Order: sequence, then C-alpha cells, then structure tokens
Amino acid sequence: MDQREEQEFAEYFAARRDAVRRTAFMLCGDWHRADDLAQTAFVALHRRWRKIRDRGALDAYVRRTLVRAMIDETRRPWRRERFVEELPEVSAADGEIAETVANRSALLDGLRRVPPRQRAVLVLRFLEGLDVAATAEALKCSEGTVKSQTARGLAALRDVLGDALDDLRPAS
Repeated sequence: MDQREEQEFAEYFAARRDAVRRTAFMLCGDWHRADDLAQTAFVALHRRWRKIRDRGALDAYVRRTLVRAMIDETRRPWRRERFVEELPEVSAADGEIAETVANRSALLDGLRRVPPRQRAVLVLRFLEGLDVAATAEALKCSEGTVKSQTARGLAALRDVLGDALDDLRPAS
C-alpha cells in the first residue's frame, strides 16, 4: 500500500476500533477474545484494503469478517468444551486460586468505591509499586498530597471493605 492508503486505513481503524471491539464482545462475551477477533478482522481488512472499491461498505465487511472469525474460533478443537457427569474434586491449589480470585474481586470492588484521586494514589503506590516521589511525579502533585491521599484512600478502602480487608493481607 502507498502512503495515502495507509493513512486512510489508519483513520478508519482509529474511528472504528472501539465499536468493532464492542461488537466482538457482544458476539463472544469475553474481552480478551473480543480483542483477538477485532484484531483478526482489522488484519483481514488491511490485507484487502486496495481491493475494496466501495468504502461505504467497510463496516459491513468488517462485521462479516468478525462474525466469520468468531464462528471459525468456535469450531477449533481446543475451544470445545466437554461436559461430564461428575465434577472433579477441588484440590488445595484450586481452593487457593479461588480464594485469590475472590480477594482480588473484593479489592477491585472496594477500589471502585474509593474517590478517583485516592484510587489513583493507591493503585500507583501499592499495585504498581511506585514510591511517594514517583507517584507525586506521575500525578503532578506534591509528595505531601500523595501522603495525605494515601492515608485518606486507605481509610476509605477500610470503610468500604470492613473486615474483608484483614482477609486480603498476606499472612506474615
């Protein structure tokens, strides 16, 4: 493709990327698979960009490619689910994984209820591992603001999570 065609494709991609991803999610119900399906559709469109004469039909072409890609994925052997009469016993490792997932879910729900600035500080400090200075630089505020927002954010998170917060702490 020449420079003009690449630019046209880039503009179309930027304009339609989110809508195609949402459509893919509606088709498969999983954001990770939706990303893969959207990527597959856009790669197919890019390959055929020169041959498509009716630029008004691009959305229809991408939708059709998206649906076909989703159907092709479901036909693949590793995507097939097998139903069994009896569920396997839960191992200790599976129980630990389930507990970790439950804790993570509770933490994320709690973080959603903390005010946005405090949430940003908590995520940068404790989940991303930044120190006070790096957090202040990232948020373009003073270190004192980071410290006070951290204290307030932890207090708000404790209020939201209550006793569940003690369960989230790793055993020492």
